Amino acid sequence: MTGKAEVGSPNSDTARLVRVRLKVAYDGAGFHGFADQPGVLTVAGVLTDALSRWLRQPVKLTVAGRTDSGVHAWGQVVSFDINDSPEKPFDPRALQRAINKTLAPAVVVREASIAAPDFDARHSARARHYRYQVLNCEAPDPFRAATAWHVAEPLDVSAMDVAAAAVVGERDFSSFCRVPRRSLAPASMVRRVTGARWVQADENLLRFEVEASSFCHQMVRSLVGTLVAVGLGRRRADEMPSILEARSRAAAPDLAPPHGLCLWEVVYP
Repeated sequence: MTGKAEVGSPNSDTARLVRVRLKVAYDGAGFHGFADQPGVLTVAGVLTDALSRWLRQPVKLTVAGRTDSGVHAWGQVVSFDINDSPEKPFDPRALQRAINKTLAPAVVVREASIAAPDFDARHSARARHYRYQVLNCEAPDPFRAATAWHVAEPLDVSAMDVAAAAVVGERDFSSFCRVPRRSLAPASMVRRVTGARWVQADENLLRFEVEASSFCHQMVRSLVGTLVAVGLGRRRADEMPSILEARSRAAAPDLAPPHGLCLWEVVYP
């Protein structure tokens, strides 16, 4: 049998293992989160299928952060291994073009590259940066409705910023995290938040910028829900330390809707 091996063909005698890194953006509105789930549409599901078809070999993704249903991403990162052949070397740009042609605009590969053999999208990450947008004005904006939570009542941004500062540092965020359903042992809810602040993006748009080594389930949405309650005067900014100390979801029941949240960036060394 003669002829050149196809891209990534595991049948080539000269195949070698290559680790690939992708930076991915997606509109989470039509997906049941990132993680693959049988019977429902997920980002991992459509991305894995498109990659496997183009590469003509199975692909198993490692992801920096598993976003929930309806949550968006601008700087999500995934890594995976492929069998590559020197006869027809893997071309990251060709893969990027092919996947974008198949999945855009819902899912877009912003960057594609060959990574170091020890790179791992999840474990190599040093921090995750999330952004939550709040549209604070009387009338809704149809052009921002898909990516910002509309809050019609005026918000006290200064009070929200004071409350946000209280979560910076290493804390137990049990009050703001949903406990995993399938856990053999109690999971630690201790996380190290390195930055949390509100930014006035324009006259009506507020952005909550938060960065941490990692986040637990629904942590950012729960923080935003509580901070908006502070901005509306329903809670006091100086309550945040006691809410954290309570270590109970009952202490912070407000949950912001998912469509305002975006995984903005993953930080690597």
